[in-house]
Amino acid sequence: MPMRVIGGEYRHRKLVYPENNPSIRPTKDRIREAFFSIVGDIENKVFLDLYAGCGAMGIEAISRGCSKAYFVDCNKESIKYIDDNINSLNLKSKSEVFFALDKLALEKYKNEGLKFDIIYLDPPYELGQYEEVISYIIDNGLLFNSGIIAAESERKIKISPIWNKNIKEYHYGKINLLVLRNNK
Repeated sequence: MPMRVIGGEYRHRKLVYPENNPSIRPTKDRIREAFFSIVGDIENKVFLDLYAGCGAMGIEAISRGCSKAYFVDCNKESIKYIDDNINSLNLKSKSEVFFALDKLALEKYKNEGLKFDIIYLDPPYELGQYEEVISYIIDNGLLFNSGIIAAESERKIKISPIWNKNIKEYHYGKINLLVLRNNK
């Protein structure tokens, strides 16, 4: 089944992804739609698509008004699909693709002084170290004061007590979506 951008400037444009590779699992349309409804206006925001897969979330963010999206994945096949999708939509000037493990990428961005408005985490469900990655992001100042971290998973994610007042959980069938708002 073809996958498409579901909203914004590039709405209905096709995205490619490997249909026969279960390790590259694009975020489903209804979850992308729900997430961007939850987040609201993202005009001129900076988006990090960590564990980007084929890049659907970051491309959706650009389509809906983000000024730049960073795509990170440690799978060479994923990087190929991200590049193909970015090139087919002419989004190279609004994109940066990085082939690396999650923490190596986050450390690079920290050292460069980068901060993000929205960070979307969608690791392979069985390998996801959500709590550790979210703690690293928060502890190292990678999120703007009004920033958002979202984590897609098949299990409930442990929530640190210091995050409680800023967290909402949403459920879409077997998928959980945790949304943390940094309200500092």
